[in-house]
Amino acid sequence: MLIHKNITASIVVYNEDPIELENVINSFLGSPFSNKIYIIDNSPTNWLEEKIIGDNIEYVFSGTNIGFGRGHNSILDTIEQFSDYHLILNPDVLFQSKILEKLIHQLEKDTELSMIAPKVSYPSKELQYTARKFPTIIELFCRFFGVFKNYTDNKEYKNDNLIFPFSPDFVQGSFMLFKTKDFLDLKGFDQRYFMYMEDVDICRRIDLSGKKKLYFPKVEVTHTHRKGSSKKIRLFFIHMSSIIKYFMKWGFKST
Repeated sequence: MLIHKNITASIVVYNEDPIELENVINSFLGSPFSNKIYIIDNSPTNWLEEKIIGDNIEYVFSGTNIGFGRGHNSILDTIEQFSDYHLILNPDVLFQSKILEKLIHQLEKDTELSMIAPKVSYPSKELQYTARKFPTIIELFCRFFGVFKNYTDNKEYKNDNLIFPFSPDFVQGSFMLFKTKDFLDLKGFDQRYFMYMEDVDICRRIDLSGKKKLYFPKVEVTHTHRKGSSKKIRLFFIHMSSIIKYFMKWGFKST
């Protein structure tokens, strides 16, 4: 049994459904650990504030849409003094509170492990392939046009046995549990990305730091996964902009 561990979480929202948000907050606050959750609201107004009142909830109104990474980074100085583990969480995720203890136990076992992520499923229980290999321009081209599916499947480890823990190139950022010190040492997310690709980027920086990340499918969360960039033209162009920034930073090789 793990004791005396302080775990924090942050969720960046924009015009969020308060009922959906309350559900994910309750998932987190059901943990037996001392915990606190930060709701960073990038919405035009702070109407959400009165909907999510609670002793272990801190509402942070950005005043403008500062983006995903910058939103999560806005509370880094706040959590530095008391947080042992920090959870990056999407508002459309649900999970049983007890999984946090199991994930933290894995982080405790390995001093070189910086971040851990669970198995992620759709509400229908279909698996989401959130563990991925680092992207290439060819892969993104194939995904866009829906061609060479064997190649894109391989980039999602679909040909591997995903029932066992392993260290993927990166995991998608709907649920990422960090050792807080390591997250702070990385200075959080790279803020040049307004939204999208920051999860890939931070996983590459974990590798550069000499630390590790782990996909741990022995516990599971549910993620609605709205896929906004495939439905809204503005988000599509934001996604394209982040892809360009990513390859300008890291080059065009997959590793």
